[in-house]
Amino acid sequence: MFNFIFDPLKNFHLRCTQLLITLFLSSQALQTNAQHSSVIAIKDTRFSLDEKPFEFFGISFFNALYNPAFNKSEADQLQWLQKFKNTGITVLRIWAEWNSSLGFVDVADSCILYNRDGSLKPLYLSRLKRLLEATASQNMVVEIALFSAESKDIKLSDASADKAVENITKALKPYRNITFQIWNELDYRTLDYYRIIKQHDPARLVSNSPGGGGTLGNDKENSVLDYLSPHTSRHGKHWEEAVEEIRGLMAKFKKPVVDDEPARNGTPKFGGPKDGSHPFDHILHIYNVSKVGGYSIYHHDMFQTGKGSPAVPPSGIPDPDFSEYHKAVFEFIKVHKKYSQPEAVTK
Repeated sequence: MFNFIFDPLKNFHLRCTQLLITLFLSSQALQTNAQHSSVIAIKDTRFSLDEKPFEFFGISFFNALYNPAFNKSEADQLQWLQKFKNTGITVLRIWAEWNSSLGFVDVADSCILYNRDGSLKPLYLSRLKRLLEATASQNMVVEIALFSAESKDIKLSDASADKAVENITKALKPYRNITFQIWNELDYRTLDYYRIIKQHDPARLVSNSPGGGGTLGNDKENSVLDYLSPHTSRHGKHWEEAVEEIRGLMAKFKKPVVDDEPARNGTPKFGGPKDGSHPFDHILHIYNVSKVGGYSIYHHDMFQTGKGSPAVPPSGIPDPDFSEYHKAVFEFIKVHKKYSQPEAVTK
């Protein structure tokens, strides 16, 4: 009898307790998401993430949206991101256009974020959003090249490209751990695209890679862009020449400068040094650039060769541990980041 009388009250309290637990867990989840909002910003010549100094060091991962192994599952992708992060990589440089005819790994006509009318492909947009959520959980950042010179012969019409830029800007507005690099190695209509991005998302950080090695961009564009990301000189004593290029840009434009693909360890066919390169070339180059306050995005040579090449890991992912060459560079990066302090930059 007494059980009959008090059971409803007991069940009521139990339901209330379960509701409170659910609300608490939901609140915790929201707080966790807020903690990993990962907002990248700029103060003077330095990057910050969630208002804390951010050591921007990237790796080229042009096929990130199109590689099957990297997009196999959320768990697999997170493991790769953790490996990158543990190696010292905090930024992935990916491309929206991976549809050239140059024979690179994973390249295909369909590997482009946009349809020909400038609308976005749902599959690749979904993958991009998932990547941004995963990188945010690791306090990492993505830089996406919206267009690439490698695909300029099959580029979208100007009207479609305008629409594509507008669409991607609107779609990614909630995600604050991504920056836009308008072109890889071209400056066609750069400021037109910049204006479209800023019209729909004024806070988005925008850069551009205006050309091949040693092409530093013109003053008009460099004055407007939020940060600069040229390909510095790659031949000769590039570890000395590039430093002066980075130092000069920082002093003149008073904004962050990213040494995009420093020196190159790739084939001579695609801009690599004609007499080859060595890991210590890149170590010295990256070290010198960091000492004057510049940042770097390391170029993995797998992207200059086709699938099956000795340079390409079986996964088609730029695995830092795949070759002794890359392991030497990233061992330096992992240790150097703990102790590096940029020199004062002349304003």
